Amino acid sequence: MTTLYIIIPCYNEEEVLSKTASTLLKKCEQLEKSGKIDSDSRIIFVDDGSTDSTWKKIQGYHRINKKFGGIKLSRNRGHQNALLCGLLTMKEHADAFISIDADLQDDINAIDEMLDKFQGGCDVVYGVRSERKTDTFFKRFTAESYYKILEKMGAKVIFNHADFRLMSRRAVECLSMFKERNIFLRGLVPMIGFKSDIVTYKRSEREAGESKYPLRKMLALAWEGITSLSIRPIRIVTTVGALIFALSIAMLIYSIVRYCSGDTVSDWASLAVSIWAIGGLQLLAIGVVGEYVGKLYLEAKSRPRFIVDEVILDD
Repeated sequence: MTTLYIIIPCYNEEEVLSKTASTLLKKCEQLEKSGKIDSDSRIIFVDDGSTDSTWKKIQGYHRINKKFGGIKLSRNRGHQNALLCGLLTMKEHADAFISIDADLQDDINAIDEMLDKFQGGCDVVYGVRSERKTDTFFKRFTAESYYKILEKMGAKVIFNHADFRLMSRRAVECLSMFKERNIFLRGLVPMIGFKSDIVTYKRSEREAGESKYPLRKMLALAWEGITSLSIRPIRIVTTVGALIFALSIAMLIYSIVRYCSGDTVSDWASLAVSIWAIGGLQLLAIGVVGEYVGKLYLEAKSRPRFIVDEVILDD
């Protein structure tokens, strides 16, 4: 039978953690009874430097039931690093890993089908939302547009997939070969290759607590994904610069022709607009290039992506 570890990144999730723990425990017991997983399977919470009582709750669950384990990071490193930490720290202990957010908005009943596809030979099974009716129009429009933009930028991602997925031990070991510090798992995992499939599900509302991904963090993650997976933004800036240069040559020729014909009408408004437009483009270009230079700076330093403070697992 399959040894399954469920990895749950947590940041200040004290309000929802009790419900999450009891729900996942019941699910594991059901999967064990049906013969899909064995008794060595575990539920692993990764505390991403929480400032509330999240870690104390995790310790309490472990004392009551050894099915629960925990990893405590030395400080907050962000959702993607916390999730990666859970996978890499536990990669020697299980045959398969399922990552899911602590709010359990993702449908845990999809785990059954994920395991079926894993036992059928898939190394990666993606949880994909079948619809976005629970989202606001703004969130639905921006999210779907983002996936399309990523595809246009040349990044291979799974449409409407977040971080609810199953990975085999072999896939996680291959993921550990990716050494970059700028992590965007939704783009890295498809790079692994191997046989993969999808499972569709309906996402529910959050039962307690507040979302840890407000608009500011969502935009930051979106930009991280684009700049970590593709250099096309730099190529776009280069193309626009070349077009503007060609346009300036054409305007120069036009101005010379008008001067030679004696038609020299001053047009200060268009001149001012042109200066502002070109100046803005230059600042944008510097910003885009600077973003990539900054990423190279961080990669060159090779700082650890996370530091584990404490691990609790079995005895």
